[in-house]
Amino acid sequence: CKVPKSVTILIKGPSTHVLQQIQDAVRDGLRAVKNAVEDGSLVPGAGAFQVAARQHLLRPEFLRTVRGKAQMGIKAFAEALLVIPKTIATNGGYDPMDVLVALEDEVQDGHVAGIDLNTGDVLDPAQEGIWDNYRVLRQQLHSCAVIATNLLHVDEVMRAGRASIKAPNPGEE
Repeated sequence: CKVPKSVTILIKGPSTHVLQQIQDAVRDGLRAVKNAVEDGSLVPGAGAFQVAARQHLLRPEFLRTVRGKAQMGIKAFAEALLVIPKTIATNGGYDPMDVLVALEDEVQDGHVAGIDLNTGDVLDPAQEGIWDNYRVLRQQLHSCAVIATNLLHVDEVMRAGRASIKAPNPGEE
């Protein structure tokens, strides 16, 4: 058939555990392709998006558009984005601070910069074919905001609970 509408993938392995691992990897790969086709876009991977987003959020001209506590929140969020490149560097066996300094230097120079896990150096992920799904990054950013908001709500509830325990009842001493 010259234009197949479906395919069958035969997976073999020495144990059910290995078969399950292979099946999960194939399913994840197919889902990544499906997401890329549906979104019609990819984002440079290897931590490049997170470093570039942090740099954008910390630009003085952007920060001047935001006042008060929101500006502090943006700064904290920008720093939190670096968890991904730090984790990539650590998992590769490299010093995360050295890698971040190199990444930030490249991004300051206007380059797209990600982490090369083979050497610990900076690379251009687009040239190396390292991509992230747009859909995954969008969901990651959305989830971060939701989780942070929920943590702040829990903190407010706990503070209110402590305040009510400490406050004496009217008429009692």
